[in-house]
Amino acid sequence: MPWWTRASVIPDDKMERTVSYSPRARIWEAFKKNRLAYFSLWFVGFLATVALLADFLAYNKPIVASYRGQVIWPIFRDYWEAWSGRSVWQPELRKADWRALSLDWALWPLVRYSPEELDLRNAPAVGPFDEQVIRTPAERHYLGTDNLGRDVLAGLIHGSRVSLTVGLVSVGISALIGILLGAFAGYFGDHSLQVSRATLWFGLPGSLLGLYYGFYLRRYALGEALSEGFFSFVGSLLVSVGVVALVTALVWLPSRLLKKTRWGSRRVHVWVDLSISRLIEVMISLPTTLLIFTVAAIAKPSLFLVMAVIGVTSWTGIARFTRGEMLKVRSLDYIQAARALGYSDLRIMFLHALPNSLAPVLVSIAFGVASAILVESGLSFLGIGVPPTTVTWGSLLAAARSATGAWWLAVFPGLAIFVVVTLFNVLGEGLRDAIDPRLQAR
Repeated sequence: MPWWTRASVIPDDKMERTVSYSPRARIWEAFKKNRLAYFSLWFVGFLATVALLADFLAYNKPIVASYRGQVIWPIFRDYWEAWSGRSVWQPELRKADWRALSLDWALWPLVRYSPEELDLRNAPAVGPFDEQVIRTPAERHYLGTDNLGRDVLAGLIHGSRVSLTVGLVSVGISALIGILLGAFAGYFGDHSLQVSRATLWFGLPGSLLGLYYGFYLRRYALGEALSEGFFSFVGSLLVSVGVVALVTALVWLPSRLLKKTRWGSRRVHVWVDLSISRLIEVMISLPTTLLIFTVAAIAKPSLFLVMAVIGVTSWTGIARFTRGEMLKVRSLDYIQAARALGYSDLRIMFLHALPNSLAPVLVSIAFGVASAILVESGLSFLGIGVPPTTVTWGSLLAAARSATGAWWLAVFPGLAIFVVVTLFNVLGEGLRDAIDPRLQAR
């Protein structure tokens, strides 16, 4: 075989391969090139780990200990007691100071104080470098105490759980509302969705009547359930949803008879985009911050109320992003092909159009988490919204007002708020740069 026809063998490790990235892989590769945003993502993951393991990092009981020859897991026992509602402690251990017990051995958290625990020996406001009244060096308050003797580091660790929970849950609520409304507005527009006159004339009033009976008349029951706890609120919320469905179905039943008439069976267009766009404009015109502060000040203090109010009032930006993306996606070839195959509009919208429209929404979600954490910190700083017994970064920062010389009460909580808000903002900017090819070219 002539030499010019021989195929040269290139080892696999030296062969240059052309890889075709999917849009998601391309965005991820572009995001990783932004070192600051990539570091922010890892740091947010670290903070989430701290929030999840807060009880194992700062608690007034050991993680595991041996007492009189018996191995005890105090933190897990407290978990079980809180969930089951049954007492699991011996009388001598229920209110005992575990730091003073004669334990055979024990594995303690990093900080041996709970955030709400009062150390009256180190009150009011002992600094991190001041002399502290402690039995052993392990009991030291590493970042000092507040006016009531509560450990600042324990408050920061457990406050991260509150801040991240408020940020993620409230943005989850706003994302659920905004994505659904934006998807319907962008996909259907004002001329794509058609229903019979009977369905329109009975379905819409039935839905409004169901919302009235399910939520407005049960607002006090929902408020009481909200103050009792998360699971109580979820149960009451499911009851309200059931009432809405039942009332809507009862009002909608006569429409089946009306559909048999010529007038009732005629199909009409539903102005989905116009209605949702006007609703978005109304919500934008409301003073959202003032509304949040007003509701939080009037209602009974509850962390779940704060999350719900922030979520319900901050969905407009997500809805507008989703609507804009759906307006572009709905005219693409693969959507037309899905319609030609006979797929239903809901299947096309949720399984094909919506997954390809969520990339810009992630940017709004990242900025929304930062905004929600800032709002929650402001509410806690003013002493409204969150129960007084709940230690948050805002409540720690508020304690600095009554202790002007306690610099650590202002520096450490303020630094925590600044760092977390900055991290989510940098994360949002990194996602925006990775998603937009024009910004990558720069």
